Amino acid sequence: MSEKHGYVAWSELMTRDTAAARSYYSDVCGWDYTAMTMDGGADYFVALSGGKEVVGIMDMTDVPGFEDVPPHWFTYLGVADVDEAVNKTQVAGGDVIRAPFDVPGIGRIAIIKDPTGAPLGLIAEAASPEQALSNG
Repeated sequence: MSEKHGYVAWSELMTRDTAAARSYYSDVCGWDYTAMTMDGGADYFVALSGGKEVVGIMDMTDVPGFEDVPPHWFTYLGVADVDEAVNKTQVAGGDVIRAPFDVPGIGRIAIIKDPTGAPLGLIAEAASPEQALSNG
């Protein structure tokens, strides 16, 4: 489990036009991209700045329940323990949109609404290969 807690871990753009988004952000921010295939076969684009991964871009066209949701940026906050953070969210009056789940090599994630109704992701990032080797 990560000891890091309470930081912006990742942001991703959810859009229906990933090509236009990549072109725009490449021009404005100088980003390059690498594609990875998600479950279901859709491409997920990781933007790189100076070779460092900075954000993701995904096509939300086929995401159930997103038919009327406009394109938007979505943020994941890093926490030490996703399950504990979800429990605290519920006690505080927030809601769980998607219960905690594991993404191999990425970490443990939950999608929630905070007590004000704002949706966000919580993530306990997986240890890097270097950290995993030094810890065990």
